[in-house]
Amino acid sequence: MPPLLEGKMSAPFSSGRILCNISEIRLDRILVSGQSFRWKEEKPGFWTGVLYDRIWKLWQSETAIFYQIFGNSKTQSESASDIVKTSGAVKRSELIPKVIKDSELKEKILTNSISEELRTYENIYEELIKDYFQLNVNIATLYEKWSELDSNFQFISAKFEGIRMLRQDPVENLFSFICSSNNHISRISSMIEKLCENYGRAVGQLDGKTYFSFPTVSEMSDEGVESELRNLGFGYRAKYINKSARQILDKGGETWLKSLRGRPYDEAKKELMTLNGVGAKVADCVCLMSLDKTEAVPVDTHVWQIAARGYMPRLSKCKSLTDKLYNEIGDHFRTLWGPYAGWAQAVLFTADLKQFKEKDASPSNNQAEKPEIGTKTENSAKKRKATASKSEGNSVENCLGKAITARKRKQKKS
Repeated sequence: MPPLLEGKMSAPFSSGRILCNISEIRLDRILVSGQSFRWKEEKPGFWTGVLYDRIWKLWQSETAIFYQIFGNSKTQSESASDIVKTSGAVKRSELIPKVIKDSELKEKILTNSISEELRTYENIYEELIKDYFQLNVNIATLYEKWSELDSNFQFISAKFEGIRMLRQDPVENLFSFICSSNNHISRISSMIEKLCENYGRAVGQLDGKTYFSFPTVSEMSDEGVESELRNLGFGYRAKYINKSARQILDKGGETWLKSLRGRPYDEAKKELMTLNGVGAKVADCVCLMSLDKTEAVPVDTHVWQIAARGYMPRLSKCKSLTDKLYNEIGDHFRTLWGPYAGWAQAVLFTADLKQFKEKDASPSNNQAEKPEIGTKTENSAKKRKATASKSEGNSVENCLGKAITARKRKQKKS
């Protein structure tokens, strides 16, 4: 374990608030939905985690996000320019997906821009948290667009507002999802903590707990890391972590990984899949959550079941998720939802998680009529056909009724 940093933890060295309606972001959902694994709800509504090598406390009201930042005095002296460089933050204009051609839609979705000159700690941390939560993206506009295209999304999203993608550090994001193989959220979180405690750098203490940075690629590539991780309970993932770290160093280190933000989606995904233990799903998670590929749609068992239930009924007959089916599901959602398909998928994925299903299971929450499978256009056609059939059936019944009445009258006269 790395040595603890000396120095006394004091009051937060930076704090502030960011005006943002709760309909645009729900911390209680996105911080526990399997995007990042280092946020803990220490008490109801208050979240603590390590971000940009600082300890952050977050909470929100109906109209704002509040934050406090803690760190050891030795780390507070880091220059403003170094913080921006190590964060991987870029000019917001670089985040606009090239596949969006509608300039008016771009303007509606991207409502703010990150200032080019960050002169104070307060500005830096405010801009970094905006970047992390991608608050420049107007989620209400996207929800409205997806709801116009998809009645199933419209039905589900009514109860799950404020779901958005985090913009994470690619190193932490990649190795977290290497740990996710055949795993669940609580165990992944435990593994990530062990990884940080054993190979990261102590960034300070808060409420009696020591917090650590995420390890660098170099630290995870050292000899002996694989066997040490196996002893810590990582199993076969220990090999993936150690070998992938070495591969990344051979390709140019963390600079190479971050450079994939500037590559097209297909190229970035292909590059990631050359790493040990990185398949299509992990690659898509990294593309979506840290490499700015908003069209990436990670497909796991949850998403497969979502697709089978609400969009592609034939999938229910498939016994396994083949590469072909994986691509078909992703392509279906990209065609339906457009360039931010990965964000739309995250809404349905979050709604499908067990902890949120249980909260939504009360009788009062289940009275709305569920939409039929298919797009709004397809469903409208079905309804027209059903109405026509019903009218036709009513006409036949009326005719039969009249014939029977006439026959009875005739019998009475006889």
